[in-house]
Order: sequence, then C-alpha cells, then structure tokens
Amino acid sequence: MKFAGAVGFETLIEVRPSNWQSIITERKYRGDVNRCSRRLQSTDAVTDNITVSNEIEILADAFAFENFSNIKYVVWMGTKWKVNTITVEPPKLILEIGGVYNGNSGPPVDS
Repeated sequence: MKFAGAVGFETLIEVRPSNWQSIITERKYRGDVNRCSRRLQSTDAVTDNITVSNEIEILADAFAFENFSNIKYVVWMGTKWKVNTITVEPPKLILEIGGVYNGNSGPPVDS
C-alpha cells in the first residue's frame, strides 16, 4: 500500500527567557505502508480506544533526516497518528505509529 501524507514536526522556540512555545510544521512525504494492523483496547469509558500498529516508510529529504527526533505525528487516512518509533535507514525513515495524536498540530499542507 502506498503512503502520501503529512508528517508533523515540532520545534520549540523561546518566546521570553525560560518561556518556550511549541510550533508544529507539517511537510508532505511519500512512501509505503509496510504493516497495517489495529488493536481495540477495552476501557471503562463509553467507547474503546483504537490503537494501530502500522509501519510507514517515507522517502526522507535532508530536513526529515536533520529533524527526525522532532517528528510527532503522521496524517494517514484522515487522522493524525502518534509516531512511537523512528528507524533511520537512509534514504528512508521508518515510522511506527500508534494511538490517535491529540496534541498541537500545524496548519495543513496543501494537497
């Protein structure tokens, strides 16, 4: 399965001494979905939590390699998913995603 979507990178900037702000930038990447699976976690809540255990391999540019430790999420199938693990295998980055990402996000990139 092919992947084409946005990857969210977090940058921290100091707005005042000892006061930091998180800025998220989305960039578009292409690649492959190597593994696609999901797990339903039962909870005491009204709805169960959905967790995926997918592996997305992107063809990385210089920016992605320099900032791979700042990757927070991947937009896949219309949802932002947390990136749990990143493996560097030039010229690729392999991103393992998990639960739904609920943190700050950047403006969407044009399709």
